[in-house]
Amino acid sequence: MKVIGLIGIILFLLTGCWDRKETNDLWIVTGVGLDQPKDGEVEVTVEIPSPSGNEGGGTGGEGNQAGGNETILQTGKGVSIPKAIEDLETKLPREILWSHTEAIVINKELAETGIREELDFFIRHPEPRLRSYVFISEGSAKEIMALLPPMERSSSEVLIELAKSEVLMKVTLFDLLEMLKGESGASILPMIDKLPPEEGKQPLETIAYINRSAILKQGRMIGTINDRLTRGVLWFRNEIKESTVTVKPEEADGLISMNLMKGRTNLIPKIDGNQLKMTVKVETVDDVIQNKTKWDLKKMKKHKMLEKELAQKIEMRLTDTLEMVQKEMEVDILDFAEEFRRKHPDKWKGIKADWKEIFPTVKVIFDIEASVLRTGQGNVP
Repeated sequence: MKVIGLIGIILFLLTGCWDRKETNDLWIVTGVGLDQPKDGEVEVTVEIPSPSGNEGGGTGGEGNQAGGNETILQTGKGVSIPKAIEDLETKLPREILWSHTEAIVINKELAETGIREELDFFIRHPEPRLRSYVFISEGSAKEIMALLPPMERSSSEVLIELAKSEVLMKVTLFDLLEMLKGESGASILPMIDKLPPEEGKQPLETIAYINRSAILKQGRMIGTINDRLTRGVLWFRNEIKESTVTVKPEEADGLISMNLMKGRTNLIPKIDGNQLKMTVKVETVDDVIQNKTKWDLKKMKKHKMLEKELAQKIEMRLTDTLEMVQKEMEVDILDFAEEFRRKHPDKWKGIKADWKEIFPTVKVIFDIEASVLRTGQGNVP
């Protein structure tokens, strides 16, 4: 009996994984572009690393080559993303694997009609990763995916590095999902465009770059803000990682530039009768990276004056951001709604339904504490 049992165990171990998918049977998608043609349907363009250097044109897709590395682009079209993918699958000889998708690019025209229904596929499907980065493209998403970057293997790798730099907005599919189901229903996404190619290069021999941020209300794009105001939004949301501030003190004869070392923002909501107030408490620590004045910043008086100028500059940026998103756009991408819900859950129930009208009336108070940690080893004589 022991021998029979041992043989049974051995036979069981030899069966292998019957449902295992071999790499050679798969097309691994690394980037996706979503466009809306004039007929109102959806175009899905996938970026797939070529399994070998010479197979780009053998699948019926478009082969892209840059620096010896090649990707395959293929596009499917349909009334919805699943139907477009069904069309896509008829053009690819292997099964599509979505679990390695790292960048999702949505065309501006599609975003203006609404992205909730389109993103539903990527959230419900078990394969796409919620860590994928999401972007809005000024032009065609397909064209962004087709770019031939000189230093990276594919366009999606450029987008990933842009997101990881954290200079401007960085939004994953999970982040976007959280914003869409948040109390305010507002969301913000990085907006990308392509750089003009260098002289003598082909039109696609260039890279994408982040130049603005797209503002969405209830999943529909309603406008954009520039880089400066985007950094203001990052300050409000306590997401600021990189920032350079340049000031020109009234008593100085030039400019002083500082680089952010550490920044923190706390939103403190208060309900005073019918008046809602939000105190924005900012703490920042910066280093001087250039001094074009004659100030000796090692002197305490000048040091304190510089810190005051830094605080005023940050407040000015936050005020300009507030003017745009609260007064003009009237869209809460600053997380005010979430903070009122968290700190005043009982009272929030009574104001939630009218938040759209209440948000523009919230009184904002700034409390900014700026410190200059290092002023450098010395000035140029």
